[in-house]
Amino acid sequence: MSAMTTNDILKLSLGNGLPASDALSVTGIGVDEDTWRFLTVFADTTRLIRLLSRVDEYLDREGPDAGHTPDICLVDFDRNRRAAAMAAERIHSGNPGTAVFAISAQSQPDAILEAMRSGCSEYLSKPIQREQLVNALARIGSRRKEKKEQGDAHVIAFIGSKGGCGVTTLVTQMGAILANSYSRKTMVVDLHPDFGDAALYLKLNKPRYHFFELCENTHRLDADFLQGFLMQHSSGLDLIPAPEGSDATCELPPGAISQTFDFLRPRYEFILVDLPVGLNEKNLELIRCCDQLYLVTVAEVSAIRNVVRQTEYFTRSDIPREKIQVVLNRHQKRNLIDDAQIEKAIQQKIHWRVPNHYPQVVKTIHEGDPVAQLGNSEVGRSLKEWAGMIGKKSGTDEKKKDSGFLGRWNR
Repeated sequence: MSAMTTNDILKLSLGNGLPASDALSVTGIGVDEDTWRFLTVFADTTRLIRLLSRVDEYLDREGPDAGHTPDICLVDFDRNRRAAAMAAERIHSGNPGTAVFAISAQSQPDAILEAMRSGCSEYLSKPIQREQLVNALARIGSRRKEKKEQGDAHVIAFIGSKGGCGVTTLVTQMGAILANSYSRKTMVVDLHPDFGDAALYLKLNKPRYHFFELCENTHRLDADFLQGFLMQHSSGLDLIPAPEGSDATCELPPGAISQTFDFLRPRYEFILVDLPVGLNEKNLELIRCCDQLYLVTVAEVSAIRNVVRQTEYFTRSDIPREKIQVVLNRHQKRNLIDDAQIEKAIQQKIHWRVPNHYPQVVKTIHEGDPVAQLGNSEVGRSLKEWAGMIGKKSGTDEKKKDSGFLGRWNR
């Protein structure tokens, strides 16, 4: 192990953005005696970490609720790599606020890749070097400090009751209005696995990378890495586009979407997500971690029927009913199905009505400038009023206490 003094470590940690007075809580799983002894001495001499507990077994089920989870969970991969990988996956998926560090004497690329795919954000080689550990802690501490200082974005997901309900149009227009008219730091994420149109609607050409590539690199997330994925619109809106074709065919690691949004939240005030139509795990993962879901529909029998089906599905999937609000797009006062009939069918009030002004909306898409083209049109006034209502919301609700797989060890 490298012979660094306490002052060396503290200087190094402060240089990387980790406050020396703000210790990170740590739990160990399957960690061997020598490594744990080193961590104990490190904790006592540097006060950069606070050891909570150590368990020998790799549990195959979630534990009971016992309060907040630790900042970091160290998983030793040498005793049983398969069990360690499964434990890391469960922790990463069930407790996205906890960073998972892999520890192993193996340093082959395949071994490191296996751990990263299991949700580990750091890979520490045995015997652990102090500088290596401090650098890893600094990255986690810096993210936590940034999140604490900036607060969390309000994440709003939009999904259509069927194709053609105008979701992408609403998301891009709302995002541009929030960024330009209300000076809110706003991002749009196009979560379509293929053929997403958000970049096209904003007239942003030739995206270099897409959102799913960002999710595949959660272990590399930092401000500089993110910049390569962002496209900037003239309104001040940032966009992370969808794949140009059918590129997002690979399976994402468990919890990758929620971990990516945990990284994005401190950097924005609002994140609007354009979801594809469908009831799948990727959509559910995003909906579970978002603050609000707008279910966009039109006054057609099939679309209204799908609102009912989707709401029932989300409720069965433990999505709180109060998180779901229905938006009626292309609204006309003389629709064949009137508002009262729609509200009776969906068993809730229509949250917002966006008036039908098709020529103006098409012109906006063609020009790629929602703020300038919508102007004082009826649909423009409606969207600006809606964006104003959203923009006045201050932050998000306090997050629930973490529980589950790690809870039993945090004492």
